Amino acid sequence: MFGEVFLAGFGFAAPGTATESCDNCGYAVLRSGMSQTLIRTAVVILLLLIPALGAGLLWGAAWAWALLSVGLGALVVHHVWNLGKLRDWASRSLGESVPEGGGAWNDVFTLLYRRQRAEVGERHQLARSLARSRQAGRALPYGVAILDAEYRIVWCNDSCEAHFGIDAKGDLGQAITNLVRQPEFVTYVAAADYSKPLQLQTARGDGLILSVQFVPYVDSQLLLLSRDVTQFARVETMRRDFVANVSHELRTPLTVLVGFLETVRELKLDAERSRDYLNLMAEQSRRMQRIIADLLTLSSLESAPEPPRDDRVDVASLLARVRGEAEALSGGRHRILLDAASGFDLLGSDSEIASAFGNLVSNAVRYTPPGGELRLVWRASEKGAEFAVEDTGPGIEAEHIPRLTERFYRVDRGRSRESGGTGLGLAIVKHALARHQASLEIESTPGKGSRFTAKFPARRVSPGSPGSAQRSVSPQPQVAVPHPEPQSQREP
Repeated sequence: MFGEVFLAGFGFAAPGTATESCDNCGYAVLRSGMSQTLIRTAVVILLLLIPALGAGLLWGAAWAWALLSVGLGALVVHHVWNLGKLRDWASRSLGESVPEGGGAWNDVFTLLYRRQRAEVGERHQLARSLARSRQAGRALPYGVAILDAEYRIVWCNDSCEAHFGIDAKGDLGQAITNLVRQPEFVTYVAAADYSKPLQLQTARGDGLILSVQFVPYVDSQLLLLSRDVTQFARVETMRRDFVANVSHELRTPLTVLVGFLETVRELKLDAERSRDYLNLMAEQSRRMQRIIADLLTLSSLESAPEPPRDDRVDVASLLARVRGEAEALSGGRHRILLDAASGFDLLGSDSEIASAFGNLVSNAVRYTPPGGELRLVWRASEKGAEFAVEDTGPGIEAEHIPRLTERFYRVDRGRSRESGGTGLGLAIVKHALARHQASLEIESTPGKGSRFTAKFPARRVSPGSPGSAQRSVSPQPQVAVPHPEPQSQREP
């Protein structure tokens, strides 16, 4: 290496040396500096010849050669000394300080210092770019791992660690199939057909579902890409279940209608029997109407703009109306208490909040046995408000509570149909509350009863007039208020 640099500096190239790439290895710098050194050396030799010739004319040729030899020897020692410093510097790392030289060598070392400074700056910039690239790779929400030709881990980001439960440092050099042992993943790797991604459920029991795919990379390497599709898979499952449930819910009344129509058409029935059949068909038709109406309500809640934040909902009037509907639906079979604190109203859509409150109350009425008690509780302050419906019904098992707001989810399908429910009531409650930044909390103890609480944030609460709501804990007289068709979903 040093010999090649030295020869290049004097305008020669060693056999097979790529002098064309001098910009990358510093040959151009050395060539320029060494050319100047050669010129200066020639000048020095000429200057030595002048006194040598003078000494030869005065004292003879022996003195001339002696003087010239001493001068040339000193010049050679100077160059050898500086070449030694150059060789020592070249054998060390690029970060070592460039030595200082005398005479013409000072220019050479100055050029080398400038080149070193430029190279170090480029290396630092490259290191920063590489660090930024690695930071960007680690910040990606998708898992990324670089694998060699033997599927060993070269590098992986934080998301890949989380997806597969691997250690970015401790598992370097490990084959990915030794760390991810699901049979479907091993088969996918062995098949080497990466045109389609693999959907993989992790074995850690956390329900995580990944979309995994390999992409060819440089030098026979592979990129392992992973993406968390758990939510997408759940939504897709819910969509399939929804379509299946809608089909099932509509198929049942349609089957009844078709059967009765065929019976009425083919058989001669007396007036009473025909009237019974027509009543049953009307009941099934109303059931389909309720299902379709609830589906349209859900669609409207999902697509409509956010409810207004300045429209006041008169809570006192709303609670009185909801209680009246509950009394009418109960028909005197339950004791219904209203416990409402005064002083605050809600901001939002009156119809949506009324639908949410009405569904919660009608659920409690329908699934509380005769003789039971229902409490409608309203509490509000500047920090927020809540409306709770408490009943003394049979309660709900804990495993069913997280799914109660799913569309068409029923604990007991038969009893829900008997009560007139569509399976969409609590889904409507959930969406109506969510549109008001509110939440639904469900507490239930089998054999004792349930409590459904709608909680509203402070920004949806507004101070009302002092008499806007009266605190009441005693049942009011029953009021015959027409009750809308039920939208119940809860089952004990």
